[in-house]
Amino acid sequence: MNRRSIVVAVCILLIAGFGAAVLFKPQPQPPQQTAPAVETSDASTGAVENQQALVRFHSPTFGPADAPVTIVEFFDPSCEACRAFYPIVKQIMAKYPDQVRLVLRYTLFHQGSEEVSRLLEAARLQDIYEPVLEAVLEAQPAWHDDPQVTKAWEAAKAAGLDIAKAREDMHSARIDGILEKDMQDVEAVGIRGTPTFFVNGRQLTQFGPDPLLRLVEESLPKAQN
Repeated sequence: MNRRSIVVAVCILLIAGFGAAVLFKPQPQPPQQTAPAVETSDASTGAVENQQALVRFHSPTFGPADAPVTIVEFFDPSCEACRAFYPIVKQIMAKYPDQVRLVLRYTLFHQGSEEVSRLLEAARLQDIYEPVLEAVLEAQPAWHDDPQVTKAWEAAKAAGLDIAKAREDMHSARIDGILEKDMQDVEAVGIRGTPTFFVNGRQLTQFGPDPLLRLVEESLPKAQN
């Protein structure tokens, strides 16, 4: 093969190699599309974007309807920490009686939670929700591990609940709807444990009585601080 033939052959090989490199070079992939989250939060403020899932018109509420600060508690009546926090939340509300309201959302994570939540809603129909709630929480150690929550019923009766009427009402479509919607919101907001608190839409990220009080006080109108 003469010199000219060798040069031509080399050129052909180089062109072929360049074409192959272009052909098989990995191409940039379009960015993956992520489905919009049902709930997100602002890391700097802890504010939940899905505000509608925090407060529902059907939820038990304590304190003035027009209070400037709303505490939303995702609450499980079988949860020992919820029992421990109940007097703490009451103290905060007593400290700021005109500025703070509490909204309870049922979170059915524990054994007996649904039964007792239905009991509480039946008590609300009898207009004795708060005394029954306090009696049931006080008795919680006695029924916490009982699927029949017998001691919860006994405590509710001692607090004035009409047991026969409550058992008749507790499986109504109204109460079914409340618990179903609350658990939908539990999923939407991403609740993983109880109690989980939100204050004016901002999640309490540092668990404890003092952080909760601080978050409430930070949320008060400036003149109140």
